[in-house]
Amino acid sequence: MKEPEKRVLDEIASLEEQIAALPIGYISKKMIRGKLKYYHQWTEDGKLKSKYLSDEACEALRPQIEERRKLQARLKELGKGTSRTKKQSFETNVVSGDALVALSKGVMAWGKRECYTQLTGYLYGNMTDRVCLVFGLRRTGKTTMLRQAVGEMSADQIAKAVYIKATTSDTMASMNRDLKRLSELRYRYVFIDEVTLMSDFIDSAAIFSDIYAAQGMKIVLSGTDSLGFWFALHQELYDRAVMVHTTFIPFREHSRLLGINDIDEYIRYGGTLRAGELSFDDPELNTEAASFRDDESARRYIDSAICKNIQHSLACCEDGGHFRHLRTLYENGELTGAINRIIEDMNHSFVLSVLTKDFVSHDLRLTARNLRRDRDAEKRTDVLDRLDLTSVTQNLMKLLEIRNKEEQQIGITTAHVAEIKEYLLALDLIADCPIETVVKGTEPVEHIVFTQPGMRYCQAQALVYYLMKDDAFFSLSEIEKNAVAERILEEVRGRMMEEIILLETSKALPARYRVFKLQFDAGEFDMVVYDSVENTCRIYEIKHSELAVPEQCRHLLDEEKCTATERRFGKITGKYLIYRGSSMENSDGIKYLSVSEYLRSLPANN
Repeated sequence: MKEPEKRVLDEIASLEEQIAALPIGYISKKMIRGKLKYYHQWTEDGKLKSKYLSDEACEALRPQIEERRKLQARLKELGKGTSRTKKQSFETNVVSGDALVALSKGVMAWGKRECYTQLTGYLYGNMTDRVCLVFGLRRTGKTTMLRQAVGEMSADQIAKAVYIKATTSDTMASMNRDLKRLSELRYRYVFIDEVTLMSDFIDSAAIFSDIYAAQGMKIVLSGTDSLGFWFALHQELYDRAVMVHTTFIPFREHSRLLGINDIDEYIRYGGTLRAGELSFDDPELNTEAASFRDDESARRYIDSAICKNIQHSLACCEDGGHFRHLRTLYENGELTGAINRIIEDMNHSFVLSVLTKDFVSHDLRLTARNLRRDRDAEKRTDVLDRLDLTSVTQNLMKLLEIRNKEEQQIGITTAHVAEIKEYLLALDLIADCPIETVVKGTEPVEHIVFTQPGMRYCQAQALVYYLMKDDAFFSLSEIEKNAVAERILEEVRGRMMEEIILLETSKALPARYRVFKLQFDAGEFDMVVYDSVENTCRIYEIKHSELAVPEQCRHLLDEEKCTATERRFGKITGKYLIYRGSSMENSDGIKYLSVSEYLRSLPANN
C-alpha cells in the first residue's frame, strides 16, 4: 500500500473516534408563548428524542454539533477515495493485507495495558472452542489493544488475519456469511470491533464459539456496549469465552502509560486513557483531553459511555425483554435521567459522608497553623481561625439533603435503584469494598467505591461549588468561601485516596486475602489486610498529607484497638501509614509508605 493511502486510513480511524465522542443530532428552536426555546433532538432506537436546552447549554452544544458535521463530511469525502470500503466478496467491512497493517501503525509506540497479555495468551495459546471478549467502557483502550495485537503479528500471521469494523446496518446473518467465507479462505485470526452495534448480537453470539472457534478460528470481539457482552456471556456464551476487562485502570497503569505519578492527578482525571490516546509526553494535552476535567465533560461521558451502553444493551437483549422494572422509564425517555440521577445521588451521599464523618470531626488546628505559616504570602490566611466551621458544615449538610430530595422526585423506586446498581457492577464502574467491625458474627456493611475516580471527583467538586453559591453563605467573602470549598475538597481527596487504596489492594491480592475497613466504637483502621491462611493481618492508616505527624498513628498505637483486632483477625504482623510523603520508619516501628510507591508496587492481577 502506498504511503498516501496509509495516511488516509489513519485519518479515517481518527475521524471515527472523534465523531463517536461528540453528541449526535441537531438543535431545533421553537417559539413558545412568545419566547424562543431551544431543544437538542436526536434519533435513538428509531424514536425521536428531545431535550430542552438553556441558553448556556445551547451555546455549549452548538459548536460540538457543528464539529461533528464537519468531521462527518470529511469522513465521507475520504471514504470515496480509499480502498477501505467493503470488498465485493464480503458484506461487512473486512480489512486485510496492507490495509490491516496500516491500522496498527499509529499505536505501536504506545504503552500496553496490563490485560494485553490475556489477549495474546488467547491468540497464541492452546484454547479451543472459545472466543475472546475485550470489553469495558469507552476510552479504556479496547480498539488500541486490537490494533497493537495486529501490529505484533508476523507476516504469515497477518496473511491469515482480518479486522472487521461492525456497524449498525450489519446483522449476525451477514456476519455469519462473511465468517463462513473467511473460514473457506483459511483465515485464522478474526478481530471484530464494535460488534455490539449489531442489534441481534446478544441473542446470537454463540455462533462465534460454537461454529467458527470450534473450527480453529481465533475470534476477538470488542465493543463499546460492554453490558451487551455481559448479557451475551450469561445467556449465549457461558464458559466458551475468555474475558478481558478494560474498565478498571489502576494507578500503577495510569502512571506507567501517561507518565503521571501524582495521586491527586489520578483522583482528578483517572478512569480513562483519553489523554494517552493523544499524547504520552505532553502534560498540557493530557489535562485538556481528560474525560473528567469538569462537570460537563463527566456528564457527557456518563451519558454516552454508561447510560447509552445500558439502554442499547437492554433494548437488544431478548428484543427488549430484559428491561424488567426499567421498561416504563425507558419508554418515557427517562432512563438516561434515572441512571444519571442514581450515579449523582451516590456521589452526593459520598460528599455528605465526608461532611459528617471527616469535615466535622477532623482536627483543624494543623491545617489552620499551616495556612497561617504558608510560605506563599498569597495563600497565607487565618480564615480557618475565624470561621464558625460547625455552622458552615450544618448549612452545607442541610443544603445537600434538600438537593438530594429534590433530585429524587422523578419516580425512582428501590427496584429501579437495585437494577441500575446491578448493571453498574456488571460494567465494572462500581465495586463493593466492605466495612467490618471487631464484633464476631456481624455481617460486613456494603461500601460502594467508583472505579473511575475522575468521574466521582468532578461531580463532587461541582456539587461543592454549587453549595458554596447558596444564599446561606452570602456573609462570607470570596476568599473565605474558596477556602471552605478547598477545605471540603481536600477532605474529599483524602477519602478518595482511601477508597483507591482499598480498591486496588483488594483487586491485586490473591483470594486468600481479605481487604476491608475496620470500624470500632470510636475510630477505625482505614484498611486491614487479613491473611486467611496464616490467620494474620496488617493494619493501615491512610492520610492525604505530605507531613509525617505523630498524631496520625494514634489508632495504630491504640492497644485496645489492636487487641480487639487480633482477637478476630489474628496476630498483627505490620503497622503502616500510607501518605503522600517519602517512605520511612518511625521510632514506634510504624512504617510510613509513599502512596505512589505503594500503589505502583501492587501486582497486576491478570
